[in-house]
Amino acid sequence: MFQTVAVAIFLVTLAGIGVHWIAFPARSQRGGVSMVAGIVHVFSLLLIEQKQSLLGALKKLCYLVAFICFVVLAITGFYPLLVRGEHISGYLMMIHATFAPVFAICLAILAITWAGGYRFETGDCPWLWRFLRRVTVLRIPSSEGPCRCSLVVQKVTFWAIVGLSLPLIMSIVLSMLPLFGTHWQETLLATHRWTAVAFAVAVLIHTYMAIRIRTACEA
Repeated sequence: MFQTVAVAIFLVTLAGIGVHWIAFPARSQRGGVSMVAGIVHVFSLLLIEQKQSLLGALKKLCYLVAFICFVVLAITGFYPLLVRGEHISGYLMMIHATFAPVFAICLAILAITWAGGYRFETGDCPWLWRFLRRVTVLRIPSSEGPCRCSLVVQKVTFWAIVGLSLPLIMSIVLSMLPLFGTHWQETLLATHRWTAVAFAVAVLIHTYMAIRIRTACEA
């Protein structure tokens, strides 16, 4: 069941991203910049520039390490389950277990250093704040202007990544401790798998929105 549902979720996510890119092209795409060029441009921004400050360089380096770890973890974790229909074991398990703590540390650093930049503001989605002013007693400042949907989705997915990382990490850590019986071990493993699927989907959408925003800003 997990194999079928997870594959369907990833296919729907990738298809949705492709349809959204075609149906709602970014400004740079209207000017002739393809999605491949946008992806290349975004990843070129990950290169550490010489004029970058020490803190900025460390943050970018941390992001690069986290990105590499995510790719390795996704391949080693999903390949045996989704392609071969088997449990992860052997060298794939060793690689997965080696990169996992590094990814967790980098993710924690990015969550702390990027949290301020991804806080929600009234200008992100004015219609939502106007609605909340009408139906609640909260003193919410008014805000006019168009809804920055791409930025809102990027912020939502960022906090989804941060929130999902907790059950993703804790489920596998607790399963390694001799505290639970067989039933709870299976439950923790299932939690880890399904949370990993949701986490990967959030990363895909977040990365896609980053590509759209970057290419639009550089248009």
